[in-house]
Amino acid sequence: MTANAVVSPIPRQDSHEPTSDPVAIMVRYVRESWAVVEPYADRVAEFFYATLFSIAPATRELFPVNMQVQRSRLLRALVHVVQMVDRPDDLIPFLRQLGRDHRKFGVVASHYEAVGMALLAGVKQFARGAWTDEVERAWAEAYTIMARAMLESANADEGPAWWNGKVVERQRLNRDLAVVRVQPDFAVPYHPGQYVSVETPHRPRMWRYLTPATAPRDDGLLEFHVRAVDGGWVSRSIVSASEPGDMWRIGPPMGRLRVDRKAGRDVLMIAGGTGVAPMRSLVEHLSRWGENPKVHLFYGGRVRADLYDLETLQDVASTNPWLTVVPVLETESRVPGMERGTLADVVTRYGAWPDHEVLVSGSPPMVRSTVSRMLVAGTALDRITYDPFTVD
Repeated sequence: MTANAVVSPIPRQDSHEPTSDPVAIMVRYVRESWAVVEPYADRVAEFFYATLFSIAPATRELFPVNMQVQRSRLLRALVHVVQMVDRPDDLIPFLRQLGRDHRKFGVVASHYEAVGMALLAGVKQFARGAWTDEVERAWAEAYTIMARAMLESANADEGPAWWNGKVVERQRLNRDLAVVRVQPDFAVPYHPGQYVSVETPHRPRMWRYLTPATAPRDDGLLEFHVRAVDGGWVSRSIVSASEPGDMWRIGPPMGRLRVDRKAGRDVLMIAGGTGVAPMRSLVEHLSRWGENPKVHLFYGGRVRADLYDLETLQDVASTNPWLTVVPVLETESRVPGMERGTLADVVTRYGAWPDHEVLVSGSPPMVRSTVSRMLVAGTALDRITYDPFTVD
């Protein structure tokens, strides 16, 4: 099992009143014990991997040779998922997607057992006095829920574990940003707004999540927008070294961002930087119909160059009256036609958007700050959708 970086869950107000609900009790034990352990997360991760590779040496082949970047990803992903066990409507569909995605690694049932043992061992090692029989039982039960959902989904899926695709073009927009177009052997069955994992020949076994920026096409061509982030081994190699003819592997589609045209609700889209990719895919898909919900798309960045896809979106808006595009800049104040401030600032100036479905995509800090500010402004949490996994 492996995973990319995780957007930390939005802070919640947990009740400490006594309860007999076994799920609530389990979640409370997990969260309270993790709060003790979290300051030592890096050391927990080292202990976790050492334990995993000791009890199940075959799992070492599932991970890249260089573990520097990978070190804390799986552990944080596991903890994030375990802490969501009281939100089954959000968690179970995500786990099913994750289980299908993990087939590309050749993961089997014994690997899940080994990961669970290593996870509990790592948390126990650093929880020390906070680790009790009740806490251990809570972590074991939460992990079992996660593993069962993933395994059942993986076993039921009859589709391919991955698709092969050939890079046909790399367009370098600037030093840190590139558009890469990939032609799969067979069309990947994704919905607009979903993301996929990719493995490139330059970074074997280092899978990275990317979102197609275009709606599904008849020829299956995929377009990815990739920014080279600090410390991003995969993203930097894609931007600087990808060439036509490179063969990629593409994992099963995942993600919850989508627009239901029949729901009767207007849509608010909030995108930062390359987080515009799923929004552009959704907008392109919607443009195939004449009538749609009204869509307000706030597209933000620090400087004008970050809004690299603005003209494309404005072209769509010019012929589709249901779409309004609002560009937002944090640091440049003299660019005409731009709102000034962070996305969180600008979006909440307009209010709580109570009658809208809200889709958010971007860096982890941007997602956290924007969603948190919207909750404070009065937006209902169940109206906000964002995906927990992001770049590098």
